[in-house]
Amino acid sequence: MKVLLIGGGGREHALGWKITQSPLVHELISLPGNPGLAGLGSTIEGIDATDVGAIAHMAEAQKVDLVVVGPEDPLAAGLVDALAARGIAAFGPSKAAARLEGSKQFAKTIMDRAGIATAGWQAFTERPAALSYLAGAPGPFVVKADGLAAGKGVLVTEDQSAAIAWVDRCLNGDFGAAGHTVVIEEFLDGPELSVFAICDGTNALPLVPARDYKRLADGDTGPNTGGMGCYSPVEDLPDGIVEHAMTQIIDPVLQTLAADGNPYVGFIYAGLVLTADGPKVLEFNCRLGDPETQVVLPLMEDDLVELLLASLDGSLSSRTVTWFEGAAVNIVLAADGYPEAPRKGDPISGINAAATDEGVLVFHAGTAIRDGRMVTAGGRVLNVVGTGPNTEAARQRAYAAAAKVTWAGKQFRRDIAGEN
Repeated sequence: MKVLLIGGGGREHALGWKITQSPLVHELISLPGNPGLAGLGSTIEGIDATDVGAIAHMAEAQKVDLVVVGPEDPLAAGLVDALAARGIAAFGPSKAAARLEGSKQFAKTIMDRAGIATAGWQAFTERPAALSYLAGAPGPFVVKADGLAAGKGVLVTEDQSAAIAWVDRCLNGDFGAAGHTVVIEEFLDGPELSVFAICDGTNALPLVPARDYKRLADGDTGPNTGGMGCYSPVEDLPDGIVEHAMTQIIDPVLQTLAADGNPYVGFIYAGLVLTADGPKVLEFNCRLGDPETQVVLPLMEDDLVELLLASLDGSLSSRTVTWFEGAAVNIVLAADGYPEAPRKGDPISGINAAATDEGVLVFHAGTAIRDGRMVTAGGRVLNVVGTGPNTEAARQRAYAAAAKVTWAGKQFRRDIAGEN
């Protein structure tokens, strides 16, 4: 098979690494890819990942057998629909089903209809109504731009004036069309858990859960980020939590979407908060998480491409997944200035030295080649993943390898998978 992978971050490098292990695959093309993915196959630049017509035309011209969509924006733009119109197999939800991530109001409405436990919420398009709601709400305040805002449209704060200012930012257009509607939610208190599954429209096959660290600095301090590290498996979980997530959260979502004529095919991510009242859904994503993908896939012993094809032909109910009896820990190495204003162009050294360590994988997230040198080109630059027989062994390998990679202003947390 010839596979086209859409995306160019750490998640996509991990997907490409796993896809190319399949004996079914003879060629991988990545769009736009990154220097890590360039080592696995050809890359195509110059086509915007949301230009669904151009991508569909290119896939047809290249005689691509399967398209795997990594990030959310192409899904929300309807890439899977455009490919299906040309008879090209594509793994990911349709534009209609992808609203589960593309609109927080839509997701909340689906959850309410499906009877899924989530935070109380209200949606607003007018400032007076939003401010009146905030005036009567207890803190902390959770204010979200309704649409996709590159992970930057959410504020969690104890400060009511900051919450009001965030409402104004959204409604005044700071996040474009994504902020035309504002969702204000009840704050959910408790540890978070990322639960993933592969869906075929009717059935869902669970993947191993992971725990992500969102704050920039040790001890969960500093600003929110896209994720500074994670680990899997998560050992301190309530009994039966994955089964609960499947039967009480993911299955009802699939049933509701299917009943609406929008069957959901693709990866699904349920971000849970383990509250004192039980698990509640914080958000859904229509893709694998980043950086969680980088620890989940190294633990998967099965052929990922076979599972994707089973999803597309509706035969997931007969499949299971075998997992490596060990652990994986991902240390995110970020650029100077991340997350507010990451600096680009700093030369990177030590990647090859880190990648040759036993039990270590290095996935590129925000790198580029400039004048023959590897340089920083994004906020989260590299994912250094350690694998081992247990979490502590994987953690030690990851941190030892991460220490070998250097550039000016490198940032990383030192407490990933440590005692919390």
